[in-house]
Amino acid sequence: VPYKCDVIEYLAEIDPLAEKIGAVNTLVRTGNGYKGYNTDIIGLGRQLDEENIIIKDREVIILGAGGAAKAIAYLCGDKGAKRIYILNRNRDNAEALAGEINSYFGAIGVPLSLDEYRKIPAGKYPVIQTTSVGLYPDTEKAAIMDSEFYEYVEAGVDIIFNPEDTLFMRKCRMAGANAYNGLKM
Repeated sequence: VPYKCDVIEYLAEIDPLAEKIGAVNTLVRTGNGYKGYNTDIIGLGRQLDEENIIIKDREVIILGAGGAAKAIAYLCGDKGAKRIYILNRNRDNAEALAGEINSYFGAIGVPLSLDEYRKIPAGKYPVIQTTSVGLYPDTEKAAIMDSEFYEYVEAGVDIIFNPEDTLFMRKCRMAGANAYNGLKM
């Protein structure tokens, strides 16, 4: 889970999209070693389209600032997101990711720590949960436990698929939002 960025220095080749994102989640053996790819952006883009989750001209919340969050932030920027709130346990990592996104797409990334979610204007947002919090076997945790946060969720996508139904997803549904796991991704 945490090595999507670290693995890059060990690759013989890297796909241009994965290089731009700076994270790899798929390795293919070649004659010279391994070539790295990032399929997160393709898989989530397809899932958002299939679930009719609109990003264009919208404000989006991303939980996490790791390799998957980076790919997803690029996807949201590419799909025309108006603003991307990047919430992370470590605000420095959120600031670093927002800086990268802003240098590529303009001033659309807003870094916050997880407990600063109340700084987001009241409303309903697509929320993409990219952290490993809630991943099997530690299934009864969510990146944000506060039920008040889930009032911001219009549709929640948790990129975790094991368990199939995460605490994040259950909290989204309890707040009246649709929720999806990462299996399609």
